[in-house]
Amino acid sequence: MNIRITFLCFACIFSISSIGFTQETTDTSSNHSDNYLERHPIYDYTDNLLSNTDTIPDFESKLNKLVISGTVYQSDGVTPAKDVILFIEQADENGDFDLRTRNDKRYVHHSGWIKTNADGQYTFYTFVPGGDRRYNQLQQLFPVIKESSKPEYELESFLFDEDPLLTKLCRKRITKKGDPSRILKLKKEGDVFVAQKDITLGSNMTLANK
Repeated sequence: MNIRITFLCFACIFSISSIGFTQETTDTSSNHSDNYLERHPIYDYTDNLLSNTDTIPDFESKLNKLVISGTVYQSDGVTPAKDVILFIEQADENGDFDLRTRNDKRYVHHSGWIKTNADGQYTFYTFVPGGDRRYNQLQQLFPVIKESSKPEYELESFLFDEDPLLTKLCRKRITKKGDPSRILKLKKEGDVFVAQKDITLGSNMTLANK
């Protein structure tokens, strides 16, 4: 039991590694190039369609629909950050990543991109992901940020307050070492869940060397 609890808490704090199979490691300086196969998927958007709102594929067909929104702030935590790209990817409701291939490049089907507006605001229409119980994997959304003229970087994964695998010990360690606001508290409004997640640039970040 102690081994399992330790593993779960390790997953809480270092959970971004669980999607490592979707990533190819390259020098971050090459991510601005046209090397489609090696660059981070955050660059694989259609620029003329990018706005501060996006819908994850299959949103309409999912039972546990989720609308997550918030404001991205500059490093001072006060000034709204305009034109920041936020990319997320996630597992399906069974905790499995729906991997597909486009132009010889593998990608996660359930993913999306936004660019913040003048007020730093963003919204994703998505669904509550499942956790892979075979590996005691938490329910998670995996966010990546791209600021102008800076390398992209990962944020700590967004977790879910109602996840039964998110133990008290996990929560305690997150509060002590990480960002407790990464745990999303869902509210039901009509037939959808809603959550608020504000982001401060440069905090709780890891360079996304993909």
